[in-house]
Amino acid sequence: MTNLKAFMAAELPKIETVMLQLVDNITAPAILKEAMAYSLKAGGKRVRPLFVLAVLEHLGADKKAGYTIGSAVEMIHTYSLIHDDLPSMDNDDYRRGKLTNHKVYGEAYATLAGDALNTLPFGVIARMDGISAEQKVTLIDLLSEAAGAEGMVGGQILDIDGETRQLTLEELEHVHVNKTGAILRFSIEAGAVLADADQATRNIFREYAYHIGLAFQIKDDILDIEGTSEQLGKTAGKDVASDKSTYPALLTLDGAKEKLATHYEAALAALRQLPSDSTLLEELATYIVKRNK
Repeated sequence: MTNLKAFMAAELPKIETVMLQLVDNITAPAILKEAMAYSLKAGGKRVRPLFVLAVLEHLGADKKAGYTIGSAVEMIHTYSLIHDDLPSMDNDDYRRGKLTNHKVYGEAYATLAGDALNTLPFGVIARMDGISAEQKVTLIDLLSEAAGAEGMVGGQILDIDGETRQLTLEELEHVHVNKTGAILRFSIEAGAVLADADQATRNIFREYAYHIGLAFQIKDDILDIEGTSEQLGKTAGKDVASDKSTYPALLTLDGAKEKLATHYEAALAALRQLPSDSTLLEELATYIVKRNK
């Protein structure tokens, strides 16, 4: 089994190439394509496309379609960051160590660049070669659910509403299962769909994804306290300053770290239900909980 470092070195450049080519190929105003590409080129961990490809690798399936689906999901993620950074939302000046999109292109163009990155992926999937019509419909349906009112956008609304009061742990988990976890869950399940995995296997991956999504957010909350703005590429300490409901705020920092470990172990336990070696997916889970940005 390929180790994670080698896997990332081999696959990330392919993701970058396909993702930017998909934007370059559309017929649209040059300034819009430039603003879209600006945020896509800002970098990031690219864990969502990596999960698509890692599942395909695990299942022994061809990864060609995974580069397109991975690019599509990264566009959705990037649009959400552009909109999150707007003055009407989090009002951030920096993202991934670079000026946020609206600081470079203005609020109107940034909003529209986000809109374009939100809608393009569905057309990309519809026009894909090499996968069946049934797979396309399934992927479009899953992505619509994960990215929209039933997933990420719904979670963002719950997150905003929670800023006016102290959430319970159950409420906080509900926020993040949707806000952060839904897109990660799509990324993981999409690999299984592309590989024509049976429903039992897809259910195992969904269980893995559930715990990975929560682990990802808990780690983010911890890094907001322990990380620096230089490390994170964005303003550190904003959650504490705004008295936002977070895992450390509800559980203490040590309690949040214990919760992180619980979800990490649960993710690994889910993988142990799979019949074949899952080292790569285990390493991705470890990467999520050990990262410093």
